[in-house]
Amino acid sequence: MSFSQALSGLGAQQQKLGSIGNNIANSQTVGFKSSNVQFADVFAESRIGLGVRTSTVQQNFSQGNIESTSRGMDLAIAGDGFFRFQQTNGEIGYSRNGQLNMTADGRLVNAQGSQIMGYPADAEGNVQEGGNAVPLEVPPGDLPANATTDLNVSLNLNSGQPVIEAAFNPDNANTYNYSTNATVFDSQGNARNLTLYFTKTANNSWDVNGRLSGGPADGGVYDVDLGELVFNQNGTLQADNTGNATFAANEFGDGNPLAELDIDLSFEGSTQFANSSTVNDTIQDGYTAGALVGISIEEDGTVMRNYSNEQSRASGQITLVTFRNPEGLRPEGDNLWTATASSGQELLGAPGAGLRGLIQASAIETSNVDMARELVDMIVAQRAYQANSQTISTQDELLQTIINL
Repeated sequence: MSFSQALSGLGAQQQKLGSIGNNIANSQTVGFKSSNVQFADVFAESRIGLGVRTSTVQQNFSQGNIESTSRGMDLAIAGDGFFRFQQTNGEIGYSRNGQLNMTADGRLVNAQGSQIMGYPADAEGNVQEGGNAVPLEVPPGDLPANATTDLNVSLNLNSGQPVIEAAFNPDNANTYNYSTNATVFDSQGNARNLTLYFTKTANNSWDVNGRLSGGPADGGVYDVDLGELVFNQNGTLQADNTGNATFAANEFGDGNPLAELDIDLSFEGSTQFANSSTVNDTIQDGYTAGALVGISIEEDGTVMRNYSNEQSRASGQITLVTFRNPEGLRPEGDNLWTATASSGQELLGAPGAGLRGLIQASAIETSNVDMARELVDMIVAQRAYQANSQTISTQDELLQTIINL
């Protein structure tokens, strides 16, 4: 019996040393989670045990340290959750390693070629949350131009300016009090200069006119009456009657056909104080076409396509998965785990929702291996192994003594 007890001890400590060695070997593996062997004693209708057996190998899913990197496609999870990957064989795996690369066709993959998954986005960049997770891709195409449809100008008009009764003429500076420029874009992304003219017609009332450059052959400009601004006695905007400006821009310059340029104007926040006339802010929603220059990933997992025209569009949102019992996940190698009956089914959602952590870009999660603890455990396991070996030697000596009698 003593031999079998000692042999079981040798086997148990060998597994313990194997677990320690695996932890130490993976101390520099990104996203690695250490494991620990747990033992159970063995009895069979005897007060003296029959030795020891390995009860389980328990995984430690505590948070590793997060370290910054210089790569925008290195991702770390600050908190609970796993990245969801579709492997090359179509099976689903889970990982804490978020070191990604983008293939030539726009797929986001890890070093093994597994594709990260998340919620898709439509052509306008709207993420469709709550559906099924799909392998994420970044479309390589350019962003089409967008014609200006909204123009918001906030300015101050000098209340000390005189009233002008002469008919407005953009070529005569004596027929208006103040002018400013705003850039707008046509349907092909060409930048057009819109000059706004402000004429004080009565106390607290100003006419607004506009001239758009690049008009038809007859003069190269469009002149339009945009409406009126009315201020109250305190100098704040009381009524904005400018509304909408439509430029029938079916011909610009040399006869190039373009879509009609229809702009909603707003002068919200404008004032009439006894200060110099000046523009405080100009916002418009048009832009020229842009080429894809890179991607960035936000803390909620949104993958943003960044274009040369300073516009950005989402191409999807990386999802995170949690489990009721993550210790029940089965390690598959290559930094991946798969779900089991013990772990329970995946709970899918957006980063930051529920118990899921947030995603930190340009960072990695290091292994959670505690080297000092592993070295101490190795010494203890080694001594236990030697003690079990000594038990066998002692039992052998006793048997030899009995044989010699």
